[in-house]
Amino acid sequence: MESIQEVIQYEIIANPKKLKKLRNDPWSDTPVPGKLQLLNQIYDMDLLYRGHHIRKLPKKSYDITFPNFQLFQNQRRIHLNAEYKDPSRIRNKLSFDFFNDIGVIAPKSKHVQLRLNKRLEGVYLQIESFDGLFLKNRGLADGDIYYATNDDANFSLITPEGNTKKNLLDGYTKHYSKSHSPTNEPLENLIFLINTLPKAEFKKEIALVLNIPKYMLWLAGVVCTQNFDGFIHNYALYRNDDTGLFDITPWDYDGTWGRNLNGKELDHDYVPITGYNTLSARLLSVPQFRKQYHSTLSDLLEHYFTVTYLEGYIRELLQTIRPYVLQDPYQKSIDAFDREFDYILEFIKKRNDYLKANMNLLL
Repeated sequence: MESIQEVIQYEIIANPKKLKKLRNDPWSDTPVPGKLQLLNQIYDMDLLYRGHHIRKLPKKSYDITFPNFQLFQNQRRIHLNAEYKDPSRIRNKLSFDFFNDIGVIAPKSKHVQLRLNKRLEGVYLQIESFDGLFLKNRGLADGDIYYATNDDANFSLITPEGNTKKNLLDGYTKHYSKSHSPTNEPLENLIFLINTLPKAEFKKEIALVLNIPKYMLWLAGVVCTQNFDGFIHNYALYRNDDTGLFDITPWDYDGTWGRNLNGKELDHDYVPITGYNTLSARLLSVPQFRKQYHSTLSDLLEHYFTVTYLEGYIRELLQTIRPYVLQDPYQKSIDAFDREFDYILEFIKKRNDYLKANMNLLL
């Protein structure tokens, strides 16, 4: 797993009047200018709230962008997540690090302590933006990036509510394109062939547009961590210009490891072993792909998604941020935080046992 970094403090000074306007209108898209100070360096920046349900909560999450001529830690944009509903404050990071460890592209993240206009805001998770610099920093080929911004991104022609979609791209937002080209034909083609081709043609054509081994890794990862929304939301698609293939990456994984996005307990058997969305269903209907998924998931359950593999990392992560959680003005009780170590380990054990007991469904 990724090495755990020391928690450092970010000091942000923002225009008080504009910050007050933002607080009065949390859905505003007018950025608040300010300065971010880290150690002895000062960076110009713009600040906005981010997320959906989190905007209604006392502790807000932030989107921070930096001018084109100035990079911050080799990034032009970062996200500071409040992790307000997660009593452990680590589920997003634990998920991203887990995915990176098993070979799925995922954002890097680290915990920081935030002060805004001298007021302590507490512990935040800094998350890397999935954009062109993300690709460049990893030595990946350029390519379009789409965010699945709502649950219409289910790879289907029908919404989860049962309505016919008006557009093949409903649920998606193009987040990055080097050429700024308006064409979305590759993604439209992907969704069209998923929903229209008969099985024999689908098996051949899908391999020409989708990185199937990486998709199976991603699917197994979502199934293990049990992100209920992760199959039709909370992911991004990246089309590699060199290969012409789509890759998929996780996004917003606080509702995992035994809890939902509101921090409520989620039974270890809530999500089935096959997950759910139209693309996964079509892939798993092909014996060759189903066998591939069986092998991939078996490997994770044996070597990665285990108490033995994850226990030390989880303990160290919780111990690293605990002193800062104690100082967090929004932390109601440290007891809830301290219980999370045992809770997460118990979930891993039960989820692993459940999935192993249901592996026969993939044969």
